[in-house]
Amino acid sequence: MDYKKIDDIIFVRIDKDEEILDHIQQICKKENILSGYFQGIGACKEVIVSTYLSEKDDFIDHKKTGMLELVSLMGNISMDDNKSPLLHSHASFSYLNDANEPSIIAGHLTEATVRYTGEITIIPVQNKIGRMIDPLTGISVWDFDK
Repeated sequence: MDYKKIDDIIFVRIDKDEEILDHIQQICKKENILSGYFQGIGACKEVIVSTYLSEKDDFIDHKKTGMLELVSLMGNISMDDNKSPLLHSHASFSYLNDANEPSIIAGHLTEATVRYTGEITIIPVQNKIGRMIDPLTGISVWDFDK
């Protein structure tokens, strides 16, 4: 992994066999980024995306391996209760299914290991955004008062 800060934007190259979210988290800690957003593209070899099941109040994981084109990575950075960066990300991956036709797997990104490269852009913001549990839904949402 390597990165460079240009103006207020951090450009990140994630290398083969490295995990994307781990490196975004490391950069956020090193650069003291507590709020912002990120986006990216690339190619992965193993991913876990999750789908939230409201009736079970839990996620179901979907693991996929092979040549996975990272079509879109989008996420935000907020502060957890310990004032550390907390990542929330979603991603879409394209791949060829067993019939050799294009398919998509997408959802909440839990893990993504790079096959060739990942190109990520992190955009920090000055104001801090925290997290709280929404009393109506029971899920973690942004808290602008932290």
